[in-house]
Amino acid sequence: MDLILDSLRRRLAAMHSLWHDAVASMDVEQVNHVERDGVLPIAFSLFHLVRMEDDTSHVCGAPAPVYDADWAARIAPGVDDHGKERTVGEMMAQRITDYDAFTNYMSAVFTKTETWLADVDPTSLTDLLIPRPLPDMVANTYSARVAGEAGLTRLDALECWVYQHGLRHMGEIEHARALVGLGGMTS
Repeated sequence: MDLILDSLRRRLAAMHSLWHDAVASMDVEQVNHVERDGVLPIAFSLFHLVRMEDDTSHVCGAPAPVYDADWAARIAPGVDDHGKERTVGEMMAQRITDYDAFTNYMSAVFTKTETWLADVDPTSLTDLLIPRPLPDMVANTYSARVAGEAGLTRLDALECWVYQHGLRHMGEIEHARALVGLGGMTS
């Protein structure tokens, strides 16, 4: 388990570094650009992923979410919701008003996750977080496909909800960057 945890820590740090690089190389106009109806702005992927990591890392055992009314007022998102249970139409209104505040929030969340993960007991990765039968809000997700016979372990949850989720949305951001005249993040 030590090797698995070491790998997960390095992969999360690498994934977070991509997010930091992406945010540093975009401006608020590019982030809030709407290509056309039905194509979510980069702001959606940014806000969604960071809010979800903030919440789901807590479910995995990390400290309480960082996001609160103060962050909401500072960032002033177009939709103050991670959007998981909303439609594309609703999330078309997602914008980030204060981009500096958002980048500070993102850094706080990533630091929270990485700091917590640095001290996780490797044997706790096999702890069952969500037993089968999986609740409805999980049953039709990618993580349900990953879950073992007993359900979702802490390792499954971290892999699905934080690492793989972050990479998935980075792929969206890399594609969307082309729509605003920017290049991708990696080769």
